[in-house]
Amino acid sequence: MADEPLVLGIETSCDETGVGIVRGTTLLADSIASSVDEHARFGGVVPEVASRAHLEAMVPTVERALKEAGVSARDLDGIAVTAGPGLAGALLVGVSAAKAYAYALGKPLYGVNHLASHICVDQLEHGPLPEPTMALLVSGGHSSLLLAPDITADVRPMGATIDDAAGEAFDKIARVLQLGFPGGPVIDRLAREGDPSAIAFPRGLTGPRDAPYDFSFSGLKTSVARWIEAKRAAGEDVPVRDVAASFQEAVVDVLTRKAVRACKDEGVDHLMIGGGVAANSRLRALAADRCERAGIRLRVPRPGLCTDNGAMVAALGAEMVARNRPASDWDLSADSSLPVTETHVPGQGHAHGHTHDHDHVHEVSKDNLYS
Repeated sequence: MADEPLVLGIETSCDETGVGIVRGTTLLADSIASSVDEHARFGGVVPEVASRAHLEAMVPTVERALKEAGVSARDLDGIAVTAGPGLAGALLVGVSAAKAYAYALGKPLYGVNHLASHICVDQLEHGPLPEPTMALLVSGGHSSLLLAPDITADVRPMGATIDDAAGEAFDKIARVLQLGFPGGPVIDRLAREGDPSAIAFPRGLTGPRDAPYDFSFSGLKTSVARWIEAKRAAGEDVPVRDVAASFQEAVVDVLTRKAVRACKDEGVDHLMIGGGVAANSRLRALAADRCERAGIRLRVPRPGLCTDNGAMVAALGAEMVARNRPASDWDLSADSSLPVTETHVPGQGHAHGHTHDHDHVHEVSKDNLYS
């Protein structure tokens, strides 16, 4: 274990300031500072508020992670950071911090992909990923089916949302039901007391001529909202638990059905589910049932590793180090729309034809930067 790479990961793509430390595939620390309460009164994440919160939380969160892991910053073999996709301003805080730590410590810097990190985090719980891995990623910003022959270099999009992501739909329906933000956990809780077959909400993109692996939740969201509005207009009580259960069932039915189909079509005998919505209890239960019937092994990290965290970034960073992938340049920047096919942002001479003829880091003493 001592020979495995020790890597610190920084995640700031949205409203969680996450710092994780892993050694190989072993999790040593997972420190998170969330600003979700600051966004609740706005009914969604405010980018400027998130960026400021990251700035304030960064150093204390890094120090807390190092203390929890029982390691010194100078012992690290590398610093990994989410370079995208995500909120541009939030990403920049993390990238800037990672560059500062990496330069001060004289360690290699790895700008990695947020979505690939969500897949790689499963190694911390269930061991090395099979190759290829089929992954269903569902969160507030993404609903994607991905095939990953090599998590550090080859991730292929199978399907994605064409409008609202699953988590976004949960938040919007929770808002219509006046349940607060974020919507996922409260809908999950109320749905357990409701009837999932009470209301026949539509399943988007499930027709014979529709894209087999793409997702659409905008029509479902509109259908649920109109159903609720009609009830209120008629002066009737809205059966909140039944609405929550029926809406949730419509979402997880489509997600699991398409994921299992992709596994069968590609001849992959396992499925990994990640992202914040993977914490949903009904999604886990239905996926387990359908995978078992299809002879597919299901891998789902514990809920704390499904939501955004630094451990997932550190996990992918450690895999980059272990496989000798090229480190990023010092002029690494944030890319809010970084495609999942770019699992990391390699340095000069490796970056898909991009070249850099300058170095933004000033010549200063590392000892002065970090003591």
